[in-house]
Amino acid sequence: MTISFEEITKETLFIAHEIVNSNSQYNVLENGRGDRTLTEIEIEFLNEDTLSVFIKLDDTYIGIIDFMEKNPKDHYPWLGLLMIHSNYQGYGFGFQSYLLYEEWMVQQGLEHVRLGVLESNERAQTFWESLGFRSFKTVAGQHNKEIICYEKRICEVS
Repeated sequence: MTISFEEITKETLFIAHEIVNSNSQYNVLENGRGDRTLTEIEIEFLNEDTLSVFIKLDDTYIGIIDFMEKNPKDHYPWLGLLMIHSNYQGYGFGFQSYLLYEEWMVQQGLEHVRLGVLESNERAQTFWESLGFRSFKTVAGQHNKEIICYEKRICEVS
């Protein structure tokens, strides 16, 4: 079985909607409700600021990665979301998907990756820390939620 990425398009947005809404616990943490509208998904994943891709296991859509190659605020790449459909969680696909993403970033010549995790999302904190991410600050996010900012050096400077 092979993990690959495919860009999210207007035609495949309904698949992203299904993946996001399969994660109601995350949606409650993030937005205070268990589901998101198709319009919200379109705004989040079809914009000029981020690149949004499906995570595919062979021909099956199992997740989403959304990221900025260069955040205008700090000039670092930021991983905004790595989400696996609830039916496919617990099999290591998130870990495998992140490693493929990291390899992709290294090929782009990037040296670091940053991401933010809701302070209340202990499961995500444990996941990212297990992959070598270290927190470097906490900031106030949307809806007065604290966000822990993490960073990982993905490639040594030659």
